[in-house]
Amino acid sequence: MEKLMELLRELRPDVDFENETALIDDGILGSFDITALVNELMDEFDVELDLADLEPENFNSAQAIWDYVQSLK
Repeated sequence: MEKLMELLRELRPDVDFENETALIDDGILGSFDITALVNELMDEFDVELDLADLEPENFNSAQAIWDYVQSLK
């Protein structure tokens, strides 16, 4: 989880990823952010993300992202 938090902070240092639970729903992360994040997740965690799984509930919080990545391993 710490590596994920590091990636998120590098992507958007202005966001409180520890407490935010509506990253997508509130428009905090946009399409460019998600594209960059998906690429980083695939490289860092050696997983393949399915476009069908790019649902807001999988990316609304750091915990949701972590759970999603773990489900792919």
